[in-house]
Amino acid sequence: MAPHIPEFPKALFEELDTEKLRRRFLEALLEFQNVERGSLWIKREDGYQCIEATGGPSEEQLKGFVVPKDKPSIVGWVIENGQMTIAEPGKDKRHFKEAESGLDVKSTLILCYPLVLKNGQVYGAVEIIDTAHGGSRLNLGKEYLELLEEFIAIGSIALGNALAFADQKNETQKLRKIIGGLKGETPLVGRSQAFKAALETARNYSRTDFPVLVTGESGTGKELFAREIHRLSDRKDKPFLVQNVSAIPDALLESELFGYKRGAFTGADRDKVGLFEAADGGTVFLDEIGDMPLSLQARILRVLQEHEIKPLGGATTHTVDVRVLSATNRDLARAIAAGTFREDLFYRLNVLPLHLPPLRERPEDVPELLDFFLTRDAARLCIAPKKLSPEALAALRRRPFPGNVREMENLVRYLLATVSGDVIEAGDIPPASEIGPCQAAPAETAKDAPAAAPDLTAHTWESLEHAYALALLEKYKWNVTKAARAAGVNRSTFDSRLRKLGISKE
Repeated sequence: MAPHIPEFPKALFEELDTEKLRRRFLEALLEFQNVERGSLWIKREDGYQCIEATGGPSEEQLKGFVVPKDKPSIVGWVIENGQMTIAEPGKDKRHFKEAESGLDVKSTLILCYPLVLKNGQVYGAVEIIDTAHGGSRLNLGKEYLELLEEFIAIGSIALGNALAFADQKNETQKLRKIIGGLKGETPLVGRSQAFKAALETARNYSRTDFPVLVTGESGTGKELFAREIHRLSDRKDKPFLVQNVSAIPDALLESELFGYKRGAFTGADRDKVGLFEAADGGTVFLDEIGDMPLSLQARILRVLQEHEIKPLGGATTHTVDVRVLSATNRDLARAIAAGTFREDLFYRLNVLPLHLPPLRERPEDVPELLDFFLTRDAARLCIAPKKLSPEALAALRRRPFPGNVREMENLVRYLLATVSGDVIEAGDIPPASEIGPCQAAPAETAKDAPAAAPDLTAHTWESLEHAYALALLEKYKWNVTKAARAAGVNRSTFDSRLRKLGISKE
């Protein structure tokens, strides 16, 4: 039974949710033609993408499917020519048969109309598909097709407006993320299932007050997820303090965490508040917890069990209200077996485990992350954002990124500092085999000739200093003292320049 004519356009324009609208639009057309399979396509730079499909197993297979622009296809022909067509897939050379590979029931007749905006611009196509023998279910009567064309003309405007609104909304959200990144807020970027699952787990954990142990390879964003847990918790208005356990000598770590009293040791000429006391009411994040000396682990265990601290040289203990989040890229089970990590401390820290997947397990996040870093860091340098050529993007999607998101971030900064043009080409990307992307030379050209040296005069003093500082930090694994020594300046001067350049290990 065909949809009620007066209510059909009205129902579309009243629907504000883009996903629901395109589903309702497609289902109404199929009901009107009394068939069960159909799909909606929009034009992209690299081809034609299916944004909605209905009809059994074809839904999951087709949604998100992209027909390459250089391959013959019915939707491509309709979009490029702006005309409707009727096609028999078995006989029509325009049919892109790979879209139906694996389907038990193939299409026998396809009715395809262009989707046109009010200004006449064609932005997509809709396929109404018959799977009956000989395409016997589609009604191809002239009056019926004319009425159908009117419906599609009305619906395509509603859908086009909704898609434009959704794109604008996504762009606004992206800008908010970028602004947040410039302000130092947590930029968690990703759309893969693995990333979404980790983020959902973090959000669930934020509703509790139990310790969380974040595990994952270096550069996966463990501190960012810890900050997100704190930001969403009831402690969000209280301090979030971080201590990298491996960043300072063991002898100083205890005083950093617990503080000390005047006279506790030579040079202690005043009382010092430790990290746990300073974070009272808030959250303490202990990074690289696997490197904590065994002698200090018992004191951390007491904080977790009794919420008690005692400064060095102090005679009494006092309680603190802190939530402890910790992170490591080490195998703590192996450390426990080796006797370098306490098993009881592990169980206290690992009440709520959160494992972050490496970038190679979520390749669909690579384009979005690249776009974020290119835009954010260009804004920091006050230069126009650079674009990646299709070949460069393809090369980066194949890149292993053993340093994960942090390695990608540093690579983007290197490219912004060394590529003088507006477009980053595949040849501009340093080889993945280099120790660190910031030290790597540009890749050789297709003729195996050495790449031309970058035009340093095209960059500002600050952008070059930014790239140089990052290169040193990467080379010396973010040991500021060693990096400063290599730069020939004292540590305080180097540290001051890092702050002015907006460089921090996050």
